[in-house]
Amino acid sequence: MPFSEGQPYGQIVILNGAPRSGKSSIVEAIQADFEGVWINLGVDAYVRHITPPRYRPGIGLRPGGERPDLEPLVPRFYAALYASIAAHSRVGLNVVAEFGHHDDYSQPLGILADCAKLLARLPVLFVGVHCPLDVVMQRRLDEGPERQGTYVTVAADMPIPAPVIAWQEQVHRPGIYDLEVDTSVSSPETCAAEIRQLLAGGLRHPTAFERIAQHS
Repeated sequence: MPFSEGQPYGQIVILNGAPRSGKSSIVEAIQADFEGVWINLGVDAYVRHITPPRYRPGIGLRPGGERPDLEPLVPRFYAALYASIAAHSRVGLNVVAEFGHHDDYSQPLGILADCAKLLARLPVLFVGVHCPLDVVMQRRLDEGPERQGTYVTVAADMPIPAPVIAWQEQVHRPGIYDLEVDTSVSSPETCAAEIRQLLAGGLRHPTAFERIAQHS
């Protein structure tokens, strides 16, 4: 159905945090409980089902500049995905998407600011999803065999892998958010309820994405 004059834009919720911080569980809670249609356009679906295998992990590249050969494609992947998020909103569909935004590539790429500009004039809530390192490690250890070793191998008798530490250090820079939640003390449903409450009350301007775009 084409966009019609007077039709409201769909709400966009962007969740940002390290792998295993609990973002996907919040997405599930939003899709299950929020009114209206909520489309999940996050990193997991994009990497696992859309990105060709030889270009993975694509937008899921870890901090540290591990694959400079893929880096020229990463801004384009992000631009395409955020353009799709914008398109869904413009036809009145709500979007919830989870990412691990960082700028610790072999050289800074400025992707987050570029993505914020792509959603200019659309209703965006940017949420920082926090989780302490010890809880992240326990979640990694508790994973089933289908997910273990997806990016880095962990074991109870091993030191914390450097990539896991790097995610914790890099993913919340610059740390400008409309809302921050901690999944070590709040359930996915509670985090979703905080998001719902903030949306119901209306966002303060400039929003997080507006500030990020302005200061790039």
